[in-house]
Amino acid sequence: MKAYLVSLGVGLLVGVIYGLLRVKSPAPPTVALIGLFGMLGGEQLIALLRHLLR
Repeated sequence: MKAYLVSLGVGLLVGVIYGLLRVKSPAPPTVALIGLFGMLGGEQLIALLRHLLR
């Protein structure tokens, strides 16, 4: 749970810094979210395969 809170906090901090500097996010929000979804899906898939092979 701590890792999720740290990740959220760092993400919010970077968002605030971007906002203050008036810098656009390096990736369109939709593209970034789809990429993150793919990463999480792949991570879960590996965990599932490891569990099934045991």
